[in-house]
Parts: sequence; structure tokens; C-alpha cells
Amino acid sequence: MEKKEPRFRPSWDQYFIEIAQLVATRSTCLRRQVGAIAVKDKRILATGYNGVPKSLPHCLDVGCLREKLGVPPGERHELCRGIHAEQNVIIQAATSGTSIEGAVLYTTHHPCSLCIKMLLNASIRKVYYIEGYPDPLAKSLAEEGKMELIRIELKDRP
Repeated sequence: MEKKEPRFRPSWDQYFIEIAQLVATRSTCLRRQVGAIAVKDKRILATGYNGVPKSLPHCLDVGCLREKLGVPPGERHELCRGIHAEQNVIIQAATSGTSIEGAVLYTTHHPCSLCIKMLLNASIRKVYYIEGYPDPLAKSLAEEGKMELIRIELKDRP
């Protein structure tokens, strides 16, 4: 009998972070595509990506207000037409009546301070992310709120 080559089977964390990357492809942000998913008991509860509220023209169509104003990343979050991926996860869960209390968040980027505060209030205490984000207050709030932030290194597929 011929021996088969072992196939790549991702860990649960790798699996969910790759799904978050796929979710990010729906983003209409011109600066950064972010995707996030809330997971509990190995089940996806809600997904979200960054983009403008329903019925508003996408930044892809009207341009980026933050770019026009020269706002650097990690500052003046209120000067953005979009809603962050983490915020959309919370909104999607709420509008579908799904509790995300105690869930784990997988996201392509480290959450900003606004999102950290919302995630803490939603009782998310563990966040896996790939890319960093220049918002020192976010790290401080997470630490104070006893939220575990874990950076994931993506593994190459064979």
C-alpha cells in the first residue's frame, strides 16, 4: 500500500484567523482591510469587516476622509466614515440576537482603543490578531481590563 503525504491541517487558531482574513476581503476601506470573527466553542458567532454604514456610499466610491485630512493611523478615529470590523462583529451579533459574551475574537489587526472598550463591555477577554496598530491606549486598556491580546504568526501552507 502506497504511503500518502501528510496534508496540511490548520490548528483551530490558524483556521479562524484565516477566516478573519477572508472576511477582510469584503472591506471597502482604502487604507486598511480588516476582518474579525467572534468564536465560541469552535463555532463562528458573528463576522465583521471595516466599511461604511448601510446605505452610505463606500469609500472606494467617494474617497477617504482621513486621507484627505492627512490623519495618521491610530489617531482621530472619529474622522472616519467607516465602522471598524470589531464594531461590526458586535453589531451583527446584536442584530441577530446572538450573545458573544465569553467569545474569543480573531481579527486581522490589533483593535484600536475604541474597539477595545466595546469588546470589554461585550465580555470578550481574549483577542488573537495578526498585524499591530499604533494605538498605545488600546494596549493599556486591554491590560487594565484583563483582556488577553495574542499575536498570531501565520504558518505557511505546504
